[in-house]
Amino acid sequence: LIGVELGVETVVETVVETVVEAPVVAPRTPFHMQLAHTLMTEEAIYGIILVSGMIVVSESVAVDSYRAFVTVLGTVLVFWAAHVYAGSLARFGREAGGGDVRVAVRSSLRHSSGMLIAAIAPLTFLLLGGMQVLDDDAAMWLALGVDTPILAVLGYVGVARWSRSRWTRAGSALVTAAFGAIVVLLKVFVH
Repeated sequence: LIGVELGVETVVETVVETVVEAPVVAPRTPFHMQLAHTLMTEEAIYGIILVSGMIVVSESVAVDSYRAFVTVLGTVLVFWAAHVYAGSLARFGREAGGGDVRVAVRSSLRHSSGMLIAAIAPLTFLLLGGMQVLDDDAAMWLALGVDTPILAVLGYVGVARWSRSRWTRAGSALVTAAFGAIVVLLKVFVH
């Protein structure tokens, strides 16, 4: 009987230790929430405006949408790498006595990923033009035009997090979209 009791106590102790020491697993964040969090960063909004500007500039240098695609993609990757480096350096430098380089780089990669994601829609139109699925002019205009509504949505959603006023949200959407519209107007006047 004593041996059985010791066995039960040992099992109970093991179960208690396992439950107490088990890591807490956070519920998985839905994909749309992760995407919204990634796109609601200054890097993503800056990335959209950067891509729009690069499309305007690349069209004056590149004669077709494929070359514009390569130019814009290369520029976005260079700016993204610079953001990751600067973010890693800043995060690493904030820690007294240094810090963990891997943590700083991982954090910066996660924070700067919005710049890459924001470039997907316009780059897709440019690539479709480069593959002759779309006419070059149509591809350029669609790539440029898709950025303004994206900026409007980001402006609306960003303010919706802290304001219930539809007017405030709409005003933010208009101001944010205006950055994209200014670049479109620049294209109209330059060309």
